[in-house]
Amino acid sequence: MIAPMFALFKKEMNSFFNSLVGYLAIIVFLILIGLFTWVFPDTSVLEYGFADMGTLFSMGPYVFLFLIPAITMKSFAEEKRTGTLEWLLTKPIKESQVIFAKYAAAVGLLFISLVPTFVYYISLYQLGNPTGNIDTAGVIGSYIGLFLLGAVFTSIGIFSSTLTESQIVAFILSAFLCFFLYEGIGYIAMMNVFSSYAYMVNPIGVSYHYNAMSKGLIHSNDLIYFLSVIALMFSFTQLRLSSRKW
Repeated sequence: MIAPMFALFKKEMNSFFNSLVGYLAIIVFLILIGLFTWVFPDTSVLEYGFADMGTLFSMGPYVFLFLIPAITMKSFAEEKRTGTLEWLLTKPIKESQVIFAKYAAAVGLLFISLVPTFVYYISLYQLGNPTGNIDTAGVIGSYIGLFLLGAVFTSIGIFSSTLTESQIVAFILSAFLCFFLYEGIGYIAMMNVFSSYAYMVNPIGVSYHYNAMSKGLIHSNDLIYFLSVIALMFSFTQLRLSSRKW
């Protein structure tokens, strides 16, 4: 049963790079992050004079809010629109394997997008005074947090794509849900009616756990949170596919 899933994974990866989607996703991400990190005066590390990658990890989530929905919007919506989803689900492959293959391909593209940014770390490592004067532990924790954040957004995007045949609707819905989970819950916690319970509401949001990991401290509760959200979105996606009420 692994072979059909792997074949679907390869098909999804090829679909990214046989069209402009994969290349555009990587290029847009690197250009935007590069501009924020090195060019724009308000965020450029060259302006502040510190060997710090905070710009990448503070702006990365906001780039992901638009980039990842664009990557995932067609995963199931296009299959539904063209009528190939029913055909795919009649093949000797489980629904969970279909979901995982599409999810793994999108996360793979996300990983490929992040790899070139390691050049920033090398550059800042060399630019430090003295050389190597950079918080490596914080960078590692932040990279892990950013990847897990992207993995959560991807799971939301995959789920959103099962709710509609329109890629545009899937994009908007995914972007909204990602924004709500990342920023919206924090805003709710600041409302007067919830302010007394902020310590309970804030941990529901992704940013709470992402910011904790950005300090270089990788706690089990943060990892459990990210994996739990991914598993929850995976379950919602499978329930949606199982319903067959499209």
